[in-house]
Amino acid sequence: MAKKIVVLGAGTGGTIVSNNLRRHLPDEWEITVIDRDDKHVYQPGLLFVPFGLQKVGSLTRSRKRYILKGVNFVIDEIINIDTAKREVTTRNHTFSYDFLVISTGCRVLPEETDGMEEAWGKDAFTFYYPDAAETLRQKLNEFDGGKLVMDIADVPFKCPVAPIEFVFLADWFLKKKGIRKKSEIELVTPLQGAFTKPKASAVLSEAAREKNVGMRTGFQLNTVNGKEKYIESVQGEKISFDTLVVVPTTFGDSVISDSGIDDGIGYVPTHHNTLQALKHERVYVVGDATNVPTSKAGSVAHYEADVVVFNIMAEIHGVKPEEIFDGHSTCFIVYSKGTSSLIDFNYKIEPLPGKFPAPHLGPFSLLRETKMNWKGKLGFEWLYWNVLLAGRHLGAPPTLVMAGKEVG
Repeated sequence: MAKKIVVLGAGTGGTIVSNNLRRHLPDEWEITVIDRDDKHVYQPGLLFVPFGLQKVGSLTRSRKRYILKGVNFVIDEIINIDTAKREVTTRNHTFSYDFLVISTGCRVLPEETDGMEEAWGKDAFTFYYPDAAETLRQKLNEFDGGKLVMDIADVPFKCPVAPIEFVFLADWFLKKKGIRKKSEIELVTPLQGAFTKPKASAVLSEAAREKNVGMRTGFQLNTVNGKEKYIESVQGEKISFDTLVVVPTTFGDSVISDSGIDDGIGYVPTHHNTLQALKHERVYVVGDATNVPTSKAGSVAHYEADVVVFNIMAEIHGVKPEEIFDGHSTCFIVYSKGTSSLIDFNYKIEPLPGKFPAPHLGPFSLLRETKMNWKGKLGFEWLYWNVLLAGRHLGAPPTLVMAGKEVG
């Protein structure tokens, strides 16, 4: 009788897990990956769309194209996950499993903030999905000066550096348009700094000061008033805007909540190091669907995918899963068209200066703005489509490497 692995979601994590498991397992193991559509979006590219540096059309490709032969790809809507029965129900099918991988990602919900839906697409914009990024591109083309506010509604949210990159690129873009002097840019965040880690936050805050980008920290968004053009915090503080760009409240997929396996906001309670679902046997979680305290970013999904594959293989061979994952995250941070920084960190170790990926050699520099890092940011797209999604190893371990990092 066939043994079955079901993977929910064919984004970064789900695709890498499916492809790697197919490589490692004999044919008696049936691998099924389910997603609601056949559109795989290269999400890091969405940041570039509003500034005319990338086109929406080139960022979306067929999921099926990147899933190995021998993996059953099903386009269907997932309705329920029953971990007691080890069954997944979709609109058209029921799938039983021996192991389940949840990689359902997360979604932005403008409707969670009072007034945001009314202002959506008219006064309030985002770049977190393709159509919205294109609408924002049109808006920025029309922008002729005034106050541009980038607000983070709530935590957690996808790619913690994206809002910082947005205000940095806005500075470059408005200079290019010749209207920077009659424009004001402000980053508004519920965090206590530009980033979650103090050292990186200090470096990014200094870069913001140099670019004359304002920063308001500890701002808990409560309402958006599109008519009078201001946002208001829970504490009653108001910030006016001419154009508002937001990272709306972000929840996990609704099927996680509907199935009663979430933490209250749609994420699966997950062991921080093994990536097993805490309350469910033979269930692993990868990418944005987890509630582990690290970035919701593509690099994290990639590192987690390697750990999930390792631990599923361990369980299949009767060995206890290992506590391997350390919260590893690697992010390029765009400073302008042509320059970028890079950070590499985990649960416990803050971003540090140094070289990446080869100690002392690089070619990329950590916590420094360089042209080479920009080339890395652009080159990563090719790597993503042609190497990473296939589950091919680059020789880099999924955990943080301290060699080459400058401590102290």
